Amino acid sequence: MTSTITRRSVLAGGFASAVALTLAACGGSSSDTSTDGSGTTAAVDGIKVDGDTATITIGATPQPHVTILQWVQDNLAADAGLNLDIVEIDDYQTPNTSLDDGSLAANFYQTPNFLEQQIEEKGYDFVAIADVHIEPMGIYTDKGYSSVDEAAEGGTILLNNDPANTARGLQLLETAGLITLAPDVEIPTTLDVTDNPKNFDLVTVDGAQVAASMADAELAVINGNYALDANLKPSEDALVLEQGEGSPYANQLVVRTADKDNEYLVELAELLNSDELRTYIEETWTDESVIPAF
Repeated sequence: MTSTITRRSVLAGGFASAVALTLAACGGSSSDTSTDGSGTTAAVDGIKVDGDTATITIGATPQPHVTILQWVQDNLAADAGLNLDIVEIDDYQTPNTSLDDGSLAANFYQTPNFLEQQIEEKGYDFVAIADVHIEPMGIYTDKGYSSVDEAAEGGTILLNNDPANTARGLQLLETAGLITLAPDVEIPTTLDVTDNPKNFDLVTVDGAQVAASMADAELAVINGNYALDANLKPSEDALVLEQGEGSPYANQLVVRTADKDNEYLVELAELLNSDELRTYIEETWTDESVIPAF
């Protein structure tokens, strides 16, 4: 496997461990030439240096994360002495397990609330080093409704089942006036719903399956990346959409805390906060389904 080939592997479910071993065997545990602050060369899993080019193995969900990284690879990386080995991952757990085991040097897919929940639940020693973009979460339907108020009493509302995104989805349902949550609960669950006047059945499923299961529900609360994967246009198809400007849910570049000052990862963070990338995002997603967070 050469450092100039962009890898596009889809990792999920029971294949995660086997693929993690494969990534490591393909060079995921190579060392860079940065220092640890004392003049000693520090090895960073997931970075391989060949001459003047450092290849960074980075995991990301397909849309828009891989698309953004590929644009950076095609337009900015070479001039910065970087090559991005992009690993496409279609679930919300594998990018962090692969970062933790050293198969990846970084990942790009998660928001601060999700990262905090993952650190608390699983003990990861991770940190975000760049806020890149915002994807507003939305409430969708395939029933032809023009308003969430048309949803039938007692109907099912689908939400992403990881705790951080369940909480975010419930807060959006409250904003839409469909439910009321107990006040001052930082990460609400369905148990924190204090008022549900239309007796909706709030059902959580795997985030990647929410859009695909929309036909079985009155409403579906869908993360921005999964909406884009399902060919939904948030600005037109969402009945209710999160506020994008000033959102606390920026999608972040995340690394192991021990590697946060690595020169190549810092350089990548700078590229992901560059004026060039801002312009690309604004010109590509003119409907503001993806918004620069910097």
